Amino acid sequence: MDPARFFAASRLAIVAGKGGVGKTTVSAVLARAASRARRDALLVEVEESSGLGARFDRDEPDYHESILWDPGDPPGAGSVTARTLTPDDALVEYLTDHGLDRISRRLARSGALEIVATAAPGIRDILLLGKVKQLERASTDQLLVLDTPASGHAVSFLRAPALLLDSVQVGPIHTQARDALALLTDPDRTRVLLVTIPEETPVTEVVQTAYQLEDELGIALGPLVVNRVATPPPPTSQPVAELAQEAGIALTDDEIATIERASAFRQARAEVQAEQLERLARELPLPQIHLPAVSEADVGRRQVDLLARAMLDSINALDERTVTPTRGDAT
Repeated sequence: MDPARFFAASRLAIVAGKGGVGKTTVSAVLARAASRARRDALLVEVEESSGLGARFDRDEPDYHESILWDPGDPPGAGSVTARTLTPDDALVEYLTDHGLDRISRRLARSGALEIVATAAPGIRDILLLGKVKQLERASTDQLLVLDTPASGHAVSFLRAPALLLDSVQVGPIHTQARDALALLTDPDRTRVLLVTIPEETPVTEVVQTAYQLEDELGIALGPLVVNRVATPPPPTSQPVAELAQEAGIALTDDEIATIERASAFRQARAEVQAEQLERLARELPLPQIHLPAVSEADVGRRQVDLLARAMLDSINALDERTVTPTRGDAT
């Protein structure tokens, strides 16, 4: 599939997944891949200190838009910018836009939002989604990438509009919830890219999350991103000692034993990954984008760019007929 068409499929890409699967890294990679495909990308996070800025060797973004990757690198590439949204800032901006600047700042300083949030569960999420909706409407020429909380909270976060519509029948909160739900359930505007790794527990959770999002919330799913896919070892039955001798390398018995253990571990890991990838394809029939495992513990700008190129290669290999986000992909 042409990456330009992939990134134009919807204006908002929501990245969700279990904690520890690299969801924030995938959000950064998705934005960088879009910029390499000549589309500007705006990264939005709704959890502070997620390390999004560190993925680009930059300071952490705040409520105001900041540049993480300048346009034109390489020539013709788009930019990557970022914002961190908080309910307090979203409330202040909403009230300020409606001529209530002084009141909004007093409310934020007084902690009144905490009281309101306790009385009306979901109000914090609606404030954030309302701002996301505003950004989506203004982002006609760029891809908006939303890095959600870990999957358990992500489902409740995305469920907030429907819950508030049931409990609040009129007024601005009802309007915000209605508009947010319309955004989330329109596949031409929004798709969710779930992230997992090829291990048993994350695969189980991502399958459950996929059905929750579609069956309960009616949100369209895009391709599944499988992160940290290790390259399988080359097949060989030749003993390590013989290989070393042929290569003219002198190894001690301890070194040979260490290499054999490492080789056996790598082979076992590859078999587990292959088993989980097969299970994932069977239980969740969505196109898959595979990202390779990186050796560095801390992912920075260089690794994000390498992974973005790998993502573009994987997107190129997708069948376009299976990628267009529609309701019911997982069912």
